[in-house]
Amino acid sequence: MPLTPTRDVFITCAVTGAGDTTSRSDKVPVTPAEIAAASIEAAKAGAAIAHIHVRDPETGKGARDPALYREVVERIRDSGVDMVLNLTAGMGGDLVLGSPERPLPPAADGTDMAGAEERLVHIAELKPEICTLDCGTMNFGEGDYIMTNTPAMLKAMAARIQALGVRPEIEIFDTGHLLLAKWLKDQGLIEDPVMVQLCMGIPWGAPDDIPTLMAMVQNLPADWTFSAFSIGRNQSPYAALALAAGGNIRVGLEDNIWLKKGVLASNGDLVAQAVKIAEGMGSRVLSPAEVRQKLKLERRW
Repeated sequence: MPLTPTRDVFITCAVTGAGDTTSRSDKVPVTPAEIAAASIEAAKAGAAIAHIHVRDPETGKGARDPALYREVVERIRDSGVDMVLNLTAGMGGDLVLGSPERPLPPAADGTDMAGAEERLVHIAELKPEICTLDCGTMNFGEGDYIMTNTPAMLKAMAARIQALGVRPEIEIFDTGHLLLAKWLKDQGLIEDPVMVQLCMGIPWGAPDDIPTLMAMVQNLPADWTFSAFSIGRNQSPYAALALAAGGNIRVGLEDNIWLKKGVLASNGDLVAQAVKIAEGMGSRVLSPAEVRQKLKLERRW
């Protein structure tokens, strides 16, 4: 099998996520102003795409209030710094069962189950170039939390995203999720060019070892564009692995808070490190304008 690394690579920065990283690093952005500033920092460091969650400014927990997204987008727009916006649509599928002995009713703390339309309110309002579609259901952590995305929910969300003219980034956490993505494509609910994010190393999904990554990559249709990342200490090695496997790069504080052992990172630090890795491997880092052309994106702001 020949080595075919990506020669023109784009970098996505996932700037904050929804997990409990704020208790472990004061560099994780929380407020809309901080999230916008982190996105701008990442873009200036070389990221073409900013992947954006929002958080409750009071608690720091993940949120899906459209007003928070609107403020982030407006602050980025007003800055004049160019970047491709990728807003998450993953919130609203959080199910926390009651306990192993009494799973029902679900626990009120942590459960947030919303309909397809409600999960996409901010996408309909703000029309980003990209939004995520988490293509499957999966256990998270060691408790009773389940990321819930049924086939029927995915069909409804994919159809709505398509109607809005937004490019979905299909997030794949395990091999069965890839089959769901192909199923949606076969039904005409995902349009070309298809964009996939391989999310590796997240318990209890696909492990981030090289054979599993290559098994996922080799099962992707040849004309699909993919990125890949791993969490924690393997984020930087995965920048090199993803590129070597023919894909693109994702880094950011959503997935990893460390620059190196004992040194907390900023989003700009992680992007700058990824740029060095890409350029050191002989690849050219694409600009936002080049990514729009590659992925046939429509900028509306």
